[in-house]
This record gives sequence, structure tokens and C-alpha cells, in this order.
Amino acid sequence: MATVGKPRPAGVPRWFRYEFRARLRDFASPHIFSGERLQESSLRRGKPAGALSRLSEACSHRSTALRPPFPANGSGASASDHGVIDDVFRGLENGAWNYMRCCVSDLTPSVVVGVLYKCSGDLSLGQKFIDWLGKQSGIRHSSDSLSAMIHILVRSRRLSDAQALILRMVRRRGVTRPAIVGSLVGTYKHCQSNPLVFDLLVKTYVQSRKLREAVEAFRNLRSRGVSPSIHACNSLLGSLVKAHWVDMAWEVYREVLDSRVGMNIFTFNIMVNALCKERMIGKAMEFVSEMETKGVPPDIVTYNTLVDAHCREGLVQDAFGLLDVISIKGLLADIVTYNSLVNGLCRKGEYVKAKELVADALRTGLIPNTSTYNILISGCCGRGNAIEVAEIYKEMRSYGLVPDIVSYSLLIGFFSRKGDLNNALMHFEDMKIAGLVPDSVIYTMLIDGFCKTGQTTEALNIRNEMVQRGALPDSVTYNAIMNGFCKERRLEEADELLTEMVERGIVPDYCTFTTIIDGYCKNGYIEKAVNMFQRMMEQNIKPDIVTYNTLIDGFCKEGDTEKAEEFLNSMISCGISPNHITYSILIDELCSKGSITDALFLWDEMINKGIKPNIVTYNSIIKGYCRSGSVDKAEDLLKQMTAEGIIPDKITYNTLIHAYCKQEKVQDAYALLHMMDSRGIHPDIVTYNVLLNGFCTQGILEEAESIFRIMTDRGIMPDKSTYTFLMNGYVASNNLKKAFRLHDEMLRKGFLVEDQF
Repeated sequence: MATVGKPRPAGVPRWFRYEFRARLRDFASPHIFSGERLQESSLRRGKPAGALSRLSEACSHRSTALRPPFPANGSGASASDHGVIDDVFRGLENGAWNYMRCCVSDLTPSVVVGVLYKCSGDLSLGQKFIDWLGKQSGIRHSSDSLSAMIHILVRSRRLSDAQALILRMVRRRGVTRPAIVGSLVGTYKHCQSNPLVFDLLVKTYVQSRKLREAVEAFRNLRSRGVSPSIHACNSLLGSLVKAHWVDMAWEVYREVLDSRVGMNIFTFNIMVNALCKERMIGKAMEFVSEMETKGVPPDIVTYNTLVDAHCREGLVQDAFGLLDVISIKGLLADIVTYNSLVNGLCRKGEYVKAKELVADALRTGLIPNTSTYNILISGCCGRGNAIEVAEIYKEMRSYGLVPDIVSYSLLIGFFSRKGDLNNALMHFEDMKIAGLVPDSVIYTMLIDGFCKTGQTTEALNIRNEMVQRGALPDSVTYNAIMNGFCKERRLEEADELLTEMVERGIVPDYCTFTTIIDGYCKNGYIEKAVNMFQRMMEQNIKPDIVTYNTLIDGFCKEGDTEKAEEFLNSMISCGISPNHITYSILIDELCSKGSITDALFLWDEMINKGIKPNIVTYNSIIKGYCRSGSVDKAEDLLKQMTAEGIIPDKITYNTLIHAYCKQEKVQDAYALLHMMDSRGIHPDIVTYNVLLNGFCTQGILEEAESIFRIMTDRGIMPDKSTYTFLMNGYVASNNLKKAFRLHDEMLRKGFLVEDQF
């Protein structure tokens, strides 16, 4: 048998020896590698076992012979790392993946950096190494190793992968912005990278909504002599303005200006938008003039921003003036321009002109879009005309425009507020069919609509669907349901809802507490209302004027004026001044008690504080005068309120008619009925009953019968009181025939008639 000399270990590259050994191991056994198995296998194949045994020994030997020195290249690699870098790189070149898997424990950050530096001349090799690293576990990276990988990926135009690594780098704990910038700058030349990497760093911070960090990175780059491109600067400026960080945006803008990076129209448009957002339209116009002097002419985006700003400030005529400037400058107004003008007109209540402007846009060849019709729908909703809303929606669909979530929100909100829940639900279902997902706001609008129409059970069904579809109720949703429960006097359920709200981690606000306090007060549970008020204070939720007015009204209805005054003083001590509602509540209570003098004292105090009385306050004083027998003063006050432009309502006239009838001045009362008709105020059943009673009491039955006929002719159905007053009148005048005829009519209409009348 021929003798094979023992090979020198240093003469065979380590990656080759390991790869050969690994492949031989795979041949010998999937589990065990040993000299005995090799010899046994070799003898079966008729090969010299001794030679393979010695080769196996050579391959298993971990050589520590000196390797060619690795060039000093900033990788931070120690002398002991240089050999590993060299072997890994050659293994990478030759696809020796088994060997490289064995070296995972040797791949320190400095080794990774060194290998990537050697790959800078072969991007394909560098990418293979990075992809392979991504599949290995247990490799720890430093900012330098991540930076080197980012540079290679950017050069290879794998920007999304590079950005993912930048994101990983910026999210590392304890790593500062200067350190990140330092790593990217320090590894830049060795990786033969390009400036796009610095743009990507700024954009990654911006897209992650880390704007303060983005500004810091931008400034760190500049301090190292690196200026991000104008595209990256625009991305940063635009995001700062969008986030309303306008002051910081101007600081960055001035720094960009100092860096002499060539600005473009996008930069200037961002800053015009910043000025408009701050409502500095004059300065925005000056800035546009400066743009032109710098050789950057405004474009249609610039003018659209200015037109929109003017419209939002109510300067619609000036906005139309800009439309002329657009034409003079040789630019073409687009649908965005017209949408801003349409919005401006709708905000001023000039809906008809807005529709005419849309027609003008159509004549110029512009096609309205969904936003155009959303603005018109919103304007229509403000007018409260359901027919117009339906027509404009129909017109929108006739142009083939697809409603978006804004369209449906406007429609569902409008019909819910109007109490037209059938239409609201129709649009709600259409929205879901169209593949749009209702959000919490839309669900809450529907819930509120059902609660306000006394359909709280249906509202709860909507709430259940809302939760099932992943839209979480908020405090506004709960407040709407709470209001529904309180209106339906389901106060126990309101209490349970408050408990559920807290258990789900939703903090009750002042509106929550005020709603349930109002429910308790209106249903006579004043003590529970006070306990809820104290709980509100304990949770550091400050009550507002509505909360105090609710409690003051509750105590007044209970006849406890002392407690009402106590809460009034408490309110004033908290720095909350009484308003016209506060005074109206107190004045009404005093007038109900006949304390007209005290009521007039509060009236004078209110006027001296510059608070003008409203119809409610006037009605209370008129009631006070009438109850004290001063009907003439009440009528003088009626004339005064009319002179001051406050239109009397049914309550005003009913109060005076009742007072005249009590004083047996039924003809004066009847004259007020004619006055109501002349002013377009429709009398109600109360008005007619008071007059009927007045005439019947005095035995003037012909007039009473005339009033009865007028009432029924106007579609106002008589109630039990109407029949009772007339029957009593007939009985008093000994006209029992007519009295019994009315008695039988009452029975036919289902009224329970007392045996004696």
C-alpha cells in the first residue's frame, strides 16, 4: 500500500478543510463522523484507508498558523479577528455555507463589518452575506455592523430592506442619534456607499412619526458635513407642518437655506401651507412674491393653498380674486381650486351659489369628484332640508361617483339627528355593502339617534354590533346611551352602564356625570344627584355651568330654594359665573311661588351684568305678574319683549289668556287668540281649553261652541278637559240635552267619564 505523506495544515485553507470534512461527514453518516467509519467505508470502496485517515486528521486539525494580515480599514477588528474575516470572506466566495455555519459564534460585529468591507467591491456577494446573516440566530449586531449592512443594501437598491435595518437600529435601546449618525458616516467610505443612505435615515424617522428625532438626526448629519437631499428635507418639513410643529419647521427651513441645498417648488409650497395653517395669509402672500423673485414661480398647488386659506377665513371674494390671478399667470384652475371655493360658499351659507359654481366647473370641462359632493352634502345638511340632501346624493351617484366614508358619515349623521332612522340605516347598510367599515363615530351617531327618539333598546343592539366588529365604544358612545336611559327613566340601567364604562377602562367625563345627575333631578332623586356630584368632585372632574344649572333646577323643582342658592354660591366661588339659564331657573321658581319682587331683583342683577333675558326669562316674569294679579304689567312686558325683537311663543300667550280668563276678561283673552293667529303662532289644546273654560264659566256658550268648532276644524282633537268644560257649561245653563250628548260622545271616543259633572 502506498504511503501518503501528512499534509501541512497551514497549506490548506480552513474553509476548504472544514467544507471537505463536512461533506465527507455527510457521506459517511448523517449523525456520526469518525475515522473508523471512514476506514470501513473506504475499504468497501477499495480505497487506501491510511491515506483517508491521515487526510481526515489533517482536516480535523484547527490550524493557528499566521495568515496574511487584513488591511486596517476601520472595522475595529482585532488581530485575532483578521484571520476569521479572511476565512469567512473566502468561504463566502466559494459558497462554503457549512463552514460558515460553524463560524457563527466567531461572527462578532467587528468581523461582520470587516467581511462587508471586503464585499464592497462585489455587491452580489455582500447581499448574499447579509441574507445569510438574517437567517442565523444568536448573532449580535452593533450600530457599525448594521450601518455596513445598510450601506451595501442601499447600493444594491434594496431600499425597503435597508430601511428595515435603519428602523431596527433606531429602535435599539440606549443608542443615541449622534451614535447612529456617527456609525453611518464612519462606515460610509469603506462601503463605497452613496448619499441616499442619509436621506433614508431622515425619512425613516419621519415615517415612524419620530419628528423630534428626525430633526436631531438632520442636525447631526449637518454637523458632520453631510447635507441630506432636498427630497429628504421636504419630507421632514412637510411632516412637521402636518403635525402643526410650525415653529420647528421654520427653524429647519432656515437651516436648509443655510446649507445651500437647492430648494424646489415643493419646499416653498410646504412653507406657504405652514403660513396658511397659522392663519398668516398676508405673510403667505409676501412669501409667494419672494418665491418669484428667487426664480421659483408659484404653481397651481401654491394658489390652491392660498385659495383654501382665504375661504377658511371667510374671505371668499378675495379667493375669487385669486382665481383671476391663476388665469393671468397662465395656470389652469383644477377641481381642487373649485372645491375650496365651493366649501367657502357653503360655509357662508351660500349653498345656491356653491351649486352654480359646480355647474361652472362642469362647463369648463372639469369633472366634480367625491370631495366636491361631500362639501355640497355638508352644506345641504346645514340647511336641514332632507329632500335637498337626497337630491344632491342622487346627483352624485348619477355621475358615477362612489361615496366614501366621509359621504356616509355626513348622511348617517344628518338623518340620525333628524330622527329619520330608516334613512340613516339604509345608508349604513349601503356603506357596508360597498365594503366600507363603519368607525366608532358612525356607530355613535346611529346610537345617539336611536336614544334621542326613545329607542334605547335598538341603540344597544347597534352597540353590540359595534363591539363585535371591533369598533370600540368611547365616552361619547356611553354618554349617548346614558342619555337615552335617563330620558326613559331607566336609571338603574344608567347606573349599571356607568359601572360597565369604568370596568372597561373608559373614564367618565363631565358630560357623563352631568347626564346622570340630570336624570336623577328630573325624576325627583335629588339626593342621588348630589351623591353623584360629590363622586364627580372626588374624581377631580370639574363640573361646568351645565352641571350646576341642572342641580339648581333640581332643587328649585323640589321647592328647596335655600339649597339652590347654596349651589349658586358654590358655583360662583369656583369662578363660574351664572348665565341666562341660571337666572331663568331662579326667576321662574320665585315667580312660581309668587315672589315677584325677589324675581325682579334677580332680573335687574342679570341685566346689570350684561346678560340679556331670553323668551324663557320673559315668560317667567309674565307668569309672576299674572299670578300676583298684575296682568296689565304682564301685558306691558309683552310689548317690551316684542319691541326688543323677542317673539312671544305659545307659553307667553297661554299664560296671559289664562290670567285674563281668571279675571273674567274673556274678550281680552279672545283678542289674544286672534293676535296669536296674526303672528303665525298656532294655538294648542291648552290655549283652546283655557278659553273654553273661561267662556263656559261665564255662561257665554255660543262663543265656547265657536271656539270648539275652530279647534276641531284646525285638526286639534278635543281631550277629556275640553268635553268636561263644555258639559259643565251646559249643565250650569240647564241645557242637559247637549250635556248628555257630549257625555255619550266622550264614551264613544274612549274617555272615562266621571259620574258627576
